[in-house]
Amino acid sequence: MLKQIGYGSLLLMAFGVACKTDGATKAKDDIINDSRPNIVVIMADDLGYSDLGCYGGEISTPNLDKLGNNGLRFSSFYNTSRCCPSRASMLTGLYPHQAGIGRMTMDMDLPGYRGTLGENTVTIAEVLKDAGYQTGMTGKWHVSPTNRLEEDKQLKWLAHHENYGNFSDTLTYPTSRGFDKYYGNIWGVVDYFDPFSLVNGLKQIENVPPGYYHTDAIGDSAVAYVEQFSKNKSPFFLYVAHCAPHWPLHAPEEEIEKYASTYNTGWGEIRRNRYQGLIDKGIIRTENAKMPDFMFPELDWESNPNAKWDSRAMAVHAAMVDRMDQSIGKLVDKLEATGELANTVIFFFSDNGASSERPSKYGPGFDRAGSTRDGREVVFPVQKDSMPGAQTVHSGIGPEWAHTINTPFRFWKAKSFEGGINSPLIVHWPSKVTDKGIVKDNPAHVVDIMATCIDLANTSYPKNYKGHVIKPTVGKSMLPILMGKSTEGTQEVYFWEHFGAAALRKKDWKLVRLEKNGPWELYNLAKDRTEINNVAESNPKIVQELKKEWEDLAQKYEVYPAPN
Repeated sequence: MLKQIGYGSLLLMAFGVACKTDGATKAKDDIINDSRPNIVVIMADDLGYSDLGCYGGEISTPNLDKLGNNGLRFSSFYNTSRCCPSRASMLTGLYPHQAGIGRMTMDMDLPGYRGTLGENTVTIAEVLKDAGYQTGMTGKWHVSPTNRLEEDKQLKWLAHHENYGNFSDTLTYPTSRGFDKYYGNIWGVVDYFDPFSLVNGLKQIENVPPGYYHTDAIGDSAVAYVEQFSKNKSPFFLYVAHCAPHWPLHAPEEEIEKYASTYNTGWGEIRRNRYQGLIDKGIIRTENAKMPDFMFPELDWESNPNAKWDSRAMAVHAAMVDRMDQSIGKLVDKLEATGELANTVIFFFSDNGASSERPSKYGPGFDRAGSTRDGREVVFPVQKDSMPGAQTVHSGIGPEWAHTINTPFRFWKAKSFEGGINSPLIVHWPSKVTDKGIVKDNPAHVVDIMATCIDLANTSYPKNYKGHVIKPTVGKSMLPILMGKSTEGTQEVYFWEHFGAAALRKKDWKLVRLEKNGPWELYNLAKDRTEINNVAESNPKIVQELKKEWEDLAQKYEVYPAPN
């Protein structure tokens, strides 16, 4: 398989190091029958709520659709609204500020904003490794501190023209936080054809061969890990953190071509079709999830001067999702071929809603190279004068498409409205989850993944780890929901804060604000799932009660002291 994809030499070299069982691995070879399930967590990046076919979308995702149709789909699974905080929360079972990443991966010298996982946290990999699991990860880490160099050096480093050593403190790398094996990118943003911050274990990957595409490499690395893990008697925990479909819009041309005309009809038509698709798939109901008005009423696709560019941008996004689905299909096929699929719990979700960002406006800097390894200029088409898709063009889909692919919700990544914090969640476990194709309306949160994994592994969350007192997890196990034994959410209250955007959900009431010092809005999600009717004015007592509860939790979860 590796030779067929055109970069086998790189992956074979990586696996030659990464797939050796080191002395720290606690594989339980002396146990003949360990019936605990394998656990595979797959996280997409900036995926739209309705991108997948089994969530009403038009993108070809047959492999994820098969998992959803033969497992469970959730309609109210929450994330933290941005990539690195969601990863920190998922890995530790804490809200992101408690884990140390309340904003991004820069150290702001405040407890909730250290830019990396704190010493008083423990990861799922660390807990499960001590419980006898094999552990591996591929893809985007993005919870190590990322400190920039002087601008000239930074750009040369990003473009692979100069090498300035480790991409972060290696004590914060995945293999220092419980993972036996790791292949992927330490930083967040990548050139999909030639990624920056690529490592195997602790070792830098300095070159990639022609034909390299990072989504394929992440997926094929995961396949190779399963091949290795399946030869041992102990179960495994595998975390597959895809970069796709996060900007920049990069995809092989043959994938883009599949969607060349799909988006020519524009935002409105795609929104309407996806909304109907969500209804048809049973994800939402018309009686409590009306279609919100388009958030950009001043824009009309028919008079859009950039329609050709915008259609192409969305085609690239679709191609990125399509290619990710193909890689997940290879992973599922390997699980089946090795006899592991039946007793493997697969979780698939996204770190946040679709991104409204227009990274072309950022220009070169920090995590965006201004040139390729071979010296070609990378353009940032603010005026949409260079078509996206190629390695030499750095762009994103923008707010109109982000709103569209987050149908039926409003807003997007980094906001605490449903479009920013809601993710499709698929759970597939053939030997135990027999209610195939069921849609679960029970609310749950990425913070609950730790407790669920602990439950599945029949182990316990530690009070102390490697000499440090560990903060208690706030998550709750989803296992009662998965087994059909609960009609409730995992928790009574869910909490959000990110750069001033904030929310609190208590049962069916949701208090939310768009930005710091902005007015609080109130929605009854049982009646108004898509947050159309703000009822704050008619329910002042509920607003005050929830505001106080939010402030109390903000103190408890280390939002304060906050950066200016």
